[in-house]
Amino acid sequence: MSSYSYFKYLPNFEYVSRDNERKNISDFTEVKNIFKRGKIREDILDNLAFFTKYQIVGDERPDNVAYKTYKDSNLDWVVLLSNNIVNVHSEWPVKQTVFDRIMLEKYGSYENLYNGIHHYETTEIRNTAGVVIMNAGLKVPEDFSITYFDPGRGEEMISDGVARPVTYYEWESKKENEKRSINLLKPKYLGLVLDDIERLMPYKKGSTQYVSRTLKRGDNIRLFE
Repeated sequence: MSSYSYFKYLPNFEYVSRDNERKNISDFTEVKNIFKRGKIREDILDNLAFFTKYQIVGDERPDNVAYKTYKDSNLDWVVLLSNNIVNVHSEWPVKQTVFDRIMLEKYGSYENLYNGIHHYETTEIRNTAGVVIMNAGLKVPEDFSITYFDPGRGEEMISDGVARPVTYYEWESKKENEKRSINLLKPKYLGLVLDDIERLMPYKKGSTQYVSRTLKRGDNIRLFE
């Protein structure tokens, strides 16, 4: 396992054993404390100079991206932390086959999915001089129209029928594709973040559960029953 594996940084936690073969009521089981979550410092996370833009290709997973960027697939957690991704199943783009299945389950039929209208958007409108009067992609009512003065024609123009329908599939696909644009921590700053995580993860004294910097012990409720 890579020395940069996320689990290397996680401290341990002892909780009362549920093993039927335990020897006595006070036996504990030691596990990794997966509820203690690391994070990238806000002054780094909010500074785009520390990151580069990346477009997820095809069915790439976080570990694939980590290997391409840092030559270590175990640094997938750095990719996720750099984008505040907590639930990789809902916040990372899924395979096309999985996406289509989810959409079919959500909308009930291909008819609803491909022909149902989610909303209407504007198409781009330019005057005779090529100046943009109306940008494309703005949500509008189905019967939206716009009136503007065209200097080239010297008259007022009315544009109607400029709202195009956006299907449920288009809308959902757009949201899914937006997940493909992520930020990647530049490799030269990787050591800085790893040092921060190493300082952040250990336990601090003061808790009754504190055993050491890398171990806490849960209360044994059996002793109070």
